[in-house]
Amino acid sequence: MNDVLARLRELRSGDLPTHGGRTLAYVYDSGVSEVDEIAAAAHALASSANGLDPTAFPSLLRMENDLVARAAGLLGGTAATAGAITSGGTESCLLAVLAARDARPEVASPSVVLPETAHAAFHKATHLFGVRKIVVPVDPETFRAVPSAMAEAIDESTVLVVASAPSYAHGVVDPIPEIAAAAASAGVRMHVDACIGGWVLPYFAKLGAAVPRFDFGVPGVTSISVDLHKYAYCAKGVSVLLHADAELRRTHYFASAAWPGYTMLNPTLQSTRSGGPLAAAWAVVHHLGEEGYLRLAEITREAVTRIRSGVAAIDGLRVLGKPESTLIAFTAEGARFDLFTVADEMKVRGWYVQPQFAHRSSPMNLHLTVTAANRGSETEFLTDLAASVASAAAAGPVPVDPDVAAFVASLDPATLTGEQFRGLLAVAGLTGGAGLPERMAPINALLATASEPLRERLLTEFLGALYTP
Repeated sequence: MNDVLARLRELRSGDLPTHGGRTLAYVYDSGVSEVDEIAAAAHALASSANGLDPTAFPSLLRMENDLVARAAGLLGGTAATAGAITSGGTESCLLAVLAARDARPEVASPSVVLPETAHAAFHKATHLFGVRKIVVPVDPETFRAVPSAMAEAIDESTVLVVASAPSYAHGVVDPIPEIAAAAASAGVRMHVDACIGGWVLPYFAKLGAAVPRFDFGVPGVTSISVDLHKYAYCAKGVSVLLHADAELRRTHYFASAAWPGYTMLNPTLQSTRSGGPLAAAWAVVHHLGEEGYLRLAEITREAVTRIRSGVAAIDGLRVLGKPESTLIAFTAEGARFDLFTVADEMKVRGWYVQPQFAHRSSPMNLHLTVTAANRGSETEFLTDLAASVASAAAAGPVPVDPDVAAFVASLDPATLTGEQFRGLLAVAGLTGGAGLPERMAPINALLATASEPLRERLLTEFLGALYTP
């Protein structure tokens, strides 16, 4: 056993750090040491239990109902509020779309209205469930959804309207009351994607922050998603999908007696579900409690405020929009340096910041997910960021051969063969094998010249190369 665990530790040594606030994407670190221990112990106690049948494992049913009730209480729910525990934010968003679609079987070609800043999980949902997506431009300065434009996009085919609290890309909260009012007026469901903000914005409000309204207290909001593995600081992957009442939830349930085995009953997309993540989340939420989450929100808010103001003070950087939660996106002013190089320089200094490609009104930028673990290291982070910008400025913009850029821009991914894609991946430096090179700026600069469909296909092919034994 020790040999196997030693090998696992060796494998993990090449991963990004999940603690200490050095990885500002993908992971959420409370900085409270015993949280991991409690989660691991609870996970071990319940990992063999199967959520497929709550009558066989009533402990899981009890814990799920408890977590749903706690989320509902935090987000303005009532005694009628119902919910489900899912594997993560994407599954919660998928189920919100599925429930809305199946509640309107009379609509021949159902559609979902969403701002262009809505999470890609909703694009995945429309793809999987055969629902048309109506993407509405946002305000190019604030990056918030425009209520009048959202209202105009609603028609007789609309089964769901989506808004974010906050949006992932820029960390801003959409004007939920106005959008929900438009949806309610049209008799359409309204989903608030609060996967990131749902467990932290209410505590910000309790601390005196002017948090925009987004929960069930807003008339017209019919469902909300909130991830416990984000700012509830639980182990992955646990999310909660809340509905204003149980009738709204019913249409993402699945049942089948049309086979000779047991009657299959699923409240989520999964059938077998380990009790481990659920028990780990339940234990962490009970351990931290109201006072613990309020304190974590307080120190997270302090870190966000200091980092946001520090980024804005660095010559050549501009914070996008006015972020109200824990996410910050910033871009470069002028063409003195390349942000992809800044990301590389930050990695050399021990920080991971997430590059985001340009899309419509949003310029290419770097994204930060700030957690409680970043409190206390803000000065070090900002010092290293300023040094990384200086290094990037000294290096200058990343050159991309104009002929290569023109060639890439002209390609149609629908006409390329697998062999041609492998050739393009080799040119781009994305060959799979050991993964990615240390310096990503040249690759990202080339990918930025590709159309979005081509970039999607290239990265899909690269993913396939990575997942090759």
